[in-house]
Amino acid sequence: MLALPDKFGRIDDVTLGYEKLADYQQDTYFFGAVIGRYANRIENAEFKLNNYTYKLAKNDENNHLHGGHQGFNKVIWKPQLITDNEQTKLVLRYYSKDGEENYPGNLQVEVTYSLTEDNELCIDYSAVTDQDTIVNLTNHAYFNLAGHKQNNILNHQLKIYANYFTPINKEFIPTGEIYSVKNTSMDFRTLTTINSKLNNTDPQLVYGQGFDHNWVLNLDGQGKSLKKAAELYEPNSGRFMEVFTTKPGIQFYSGNFLKGPIKGKDNAVYYQHSGLCLETQYFPNSPNYNHFPSPVLKANEKYHHTTIYKFSVKN
Repeated sequence: MLALPDKFGRIDDVTLGYEKLADYQQDTYFFGAVIGRYANRIENAEFKLNNYTYKLAKNDENNHLHGGHQGFNKVIWKPQLITDNEQTKLVLRYYSKDGEENYPGNLQVEVTYSLTEDNELCIDYSAVTDQDTIVNLTNHAYFNLAGHKQNNILNHQLKIYANYFTPINKEFIPTGEIYSVKNTSMDFRTLTTINSKLNNTDPQLVYGQGFDHNWVLNLDGQGKSLKKAAELYEPNSGRFMEVFTTKPGIQFYSGNFLKGPIKGKDNAVYYQHSGLCLETQYFPNSPNYNHFPSPVLKANEKYHHTTIYKFSVKN
C-alpha cells in the first residue's frame, strides 16, 4: 500500500496489490515484489561465468524470467524494523543458498525500505556472495497515480531520461543492439501521454504487446551515482512521481499481461494496463552480452544499489 494525496487533498492507494497473503503466494504478476536473483529475462535460460555454463529454469517459454520458479518473490524474508536518527526503516533479509535456482554462490541479501521528509520512498539493495555470481535486484511495484481502483494508466504522462533503448525480439529478449529513441515510439525524452505512443504498428510494440522494454539511462560520468531515471504524471489527480537510481537501465512495462479480471485489494478489479512498472535494473540478458553493463558480483565484493521514488503534487 502506498497512500498519497491528490491536488484536492484526497488520499488514494496508488499501487496494485492483493488483500490476502495467499493471493501473493499464488501471484503470477509480481505485484510489489522484490525480484531476484536476476530481474528480467535471460536468453535460453543459461549464462556462462568463469568458463562454466549455468543452466537455469525455463519459466518464460524458452527463457528464464525474474529468478525462476522460486524467485525472491516467492521466498520468506526475515523482517526487522530499525530506528535510525528518528527514522524507522524496514529491513528484509534473505539467505539464498548456493545452487538455489541453479545460481552459484551463497548470497546474503538485504533490502531496506525507508521514507524521508521529502516524500521519498527509498529502496536500498545490498548483497554479498562467497562465489562469483550474477545479481540484478529490483522492485516490481505497479503504479496507477490516479488510484489503484481507477481504470488504467493510459492517460499518464511519462518521461524517461534516456537517449537509447535495447530493442527486443519476439521472445522479449534484447537483440544486443542499442538504438536511439529518436523518431521511434520509444522516445519519452519529454513528458508524453502513454496512450499516444501505445497504439501503433511499431514492430517493437508488436513484439512486446505494448511497452516491455529497457531504456539505457543517461549516465553522469560517475557510473553508480544516483541519477534521475524517469518522471510520471497523472493530470487528473495532479500526482507526480520521480524515479532516481544507481542502476544503468530502467524497464517500462505497461501492464500488458494483466489479463483481467484480477481480484485485487479493496474490492478492486484489475485489467490490462491497470498499472505500470518502472523497474530499475541491469539490462535484460546482460550476462550474455559483454558490451552491456556487467551484473557479475565477485566473491566477497558488495553489491549495493539504491532506487528512490519521490512523490509530489502539481496543480
